[in-house]
Amino acid sequence: MTSDTPAPGSSRPGGRTARNTAAVLQATLDELGEHGHHTLTVERVAARSGVHKATVYRRWGGVDGLLAAALEWSAARPWEPERTGSLYGDLLALTEAVARGFTDAPEKDLSTASIAAALDSPTVARALRVFMADRHERAAVVVTEAVGRGEIPADTDSLEVVRAAVAPIYYRLLVSREPVAPTDLRRAARTAAEAAAQGLLAAQDSSG
Repeated sequence: MTSDTPAPGSSRPGGRTARNTAAVLQATLDELGEHGHHTLTVERVAARSGVHKATVYRRWGGVDGLLAAALEWSAARPWEPERTGSLYGDLLALTEAVARGFTDAPEKDLSTASIAAALDSPTVARALRVFMADRHERAAVVVTEAVGRGEIPADTDSLEVVRAAVAPIYYRLLVSREPVAPTDLRRAARTAAEAAAQGLLAAQDSSG
């Protein structure tokens, strides 16, 4: 873990401790999604979770610690990319999932608020990097499988293919604030898949 906050569950506590941890971190995510990070307080989280604020302060230190721990906790939740049988189809499904996560999904406000919080806090930013790295690693399995099918070269950098597919979507959603149309999703997926097939996203030799 990279945050300065002890990772929730790192000692695998059971019983009441585990329940309190889950309640506090879920309450943190709920408050963040509903009200944004600027109004998030330990008192709000304590009231929502039913855990005394002194306990919350003692374990997580404050809002930054809560946010970082909640992001790290949520990274452990089950998630796998959709499989379609082709790299283009898999990357299209991935871009669609990213777009839904910020526009249609129940957690859309949480997604945006998490990034906003990371811009304000180095502690939260480190935790968000851990979360995103985990998601990219999980998504990269579709690239590895495409190598196995012979669709793309064996030396393809699977993480770079994932980044190439989702980066234009994040740019539209979070930087230019443009609408994301189905054609945008298809273009991003097609561009990444074709670049991989042409060997343009090969792993780089860092030794030199």
